[in-house]
Amino acid sequence: MRDAVRQATLAELAEHGFRGLTVENVAERSGVHKTTVYRRWGNVEGLIADALELAAHEPWPVPDTGTVEGDLRGVVELVRSGFEDPELGPVSSAFVAAAMQSPEAARALHAFFEARHDQSAQVVRRGVERGELPVTVDAREVVRVAVAPVYYRLFVAHEPVSREDAGRAADAALAAARAGVL
Repeated sequence: MRDAVRQATLAELAEHGFRGLTVENVAERSGVHKTTVYRRWGNVEGLIADALELAAHEPWPVPDTGTVEGDLRGVVELVRSGFEDPELGPVSSAFVAAAMQSPEAARALHAFFEARHDQSAQVVRRGVERGELPVTVDAREVVRVAVAPVYYRLFVAHEPVSREDAGRAADAALAAARAGVL
C-alpha cells in the first residue's frame, strides 16, 4: 500500500506539480481508499514527506572516476541532469516548491539532502585519502558548496544550468577545499 501511494504521489507531482497534488487524486491513482490515505498521511505535505523519506534511502550513483575533480564534477552533473530528466525533473522541482510552502515538506527535504550529502561526501573523503585535499576539509560542506549554484540558478535566478556551469561550480568548490576554506 505504501509503495502504491508513493508511486501515485510521484506520478501526480510529475503531472501536476505541488499545487496540483491532492489526496483524492493520489488515492484514486493508487487504488487506496482516500480515508486510508488521510488517516495514514494526513494531507499532501504528509504524502510528500513520506515520498522524500523513502527516496532518501534509495541508492545514489556516486561517481568514482579516480580523481576528486572528476568525482565532484560527476556529482554536480548528476544533480544538474536530474532536473533535465523528463520524469525526475518535475518531481524534484515539485519537492523544492513544496518545501518552500510547507514546514513538513521542508523538514523532509532537509533530511533527504542530508542523506544525499552523506552519500556524495565519499567522493571528497576518497580525495582526502589520495592526498588530493587537506585532511581538515569538511566533505559534506564541499558537496553542498558544489551543488548550491545549480539550485540557485534553477530556483532563485530561474536560469538554465549547462554542463559548463555545473563543472565550474564543482571546480569552485574544489578550489575552496584545496585552499582550506572548506
